[in-house]
Amino acid sequence: MAAMSTNPLAGLLRKSPFKPIQEHMRKVFSCVVLLPALFDALYRNNLEEVEKLAERIGELETEADRIKSTYRHNMPKTLLLPVDRKDLLSLIHEQDFISDGIEKISQILVNRDMIVPEAIKKGLDELLEGTMEICTQAKTMIEELDELVHVGFSGKEHDKVTNMIIGVRRSEHNLDKILRRVNRTLFSIEKELDPVSVMFWYKIIEEVGNISDHAENMADRLLLFLSK
Repeated sequence: MAAMSTNPLAGLLRKSPFKPIQEHMRKVFSCVVLLPALFDALYRNNLEEVEKLAERIGELETEADRIKSTYRHNMPKTLLLPVDRKDLLSLIHEQDFISDGIEKISQILVNRDMIVPEAIKKGLDELLEGTMEICTQAKTMIEELDELVHVGFSGKEHDKVTNMIIGVRRSEHNLDKILRRVNRTLFSIEKELDPVSVMFWYKIIEEVGNISDHAENMADRLLLFLSK
């Protein structure tokens, strides 16, 4: 007789393929909530705190990776749900890209002495605030997955999640505007800054922007669920 897995996530997967996705998103969101604190420490030039926060982000990202790997390895080939296996895997990968991106940002801030140009601080704060908002919306969407299954992807719950998806897309559109404005501001002061630092600031801004892109991709995956 084959030995039963003692992994608690494998047990969750046998009950619902959405439970580990929700658990993974909670871990990813734990990384997200540290992003404003990371930049606040940078603003204050508290490099020790930057390093501590980066270390914690790295730990959370590793834990998220572990959940993702367990999910992928334990998912059955067929599911008795109106959801394709590949769509579920794509969803958890989009979530994973968010924590990966936050870890990349934290490592840049740890490995380089980055000085925040005064001209982009306001834009960065708006970008971080918008990122927190869209990730909160994305997490709320994921928490509704079980209820969606319970009602057969229909009814009021269907409409509720559809409105959440619309909200995520609207937030991503607003963040794109802020992103362009921050990049234009950085471009306008390029000559006043160290060229290598400019390159890394563009990279950091890009990574923050990618977070909202992946949140929108999550919304698109859920819309796919609802349309089947």
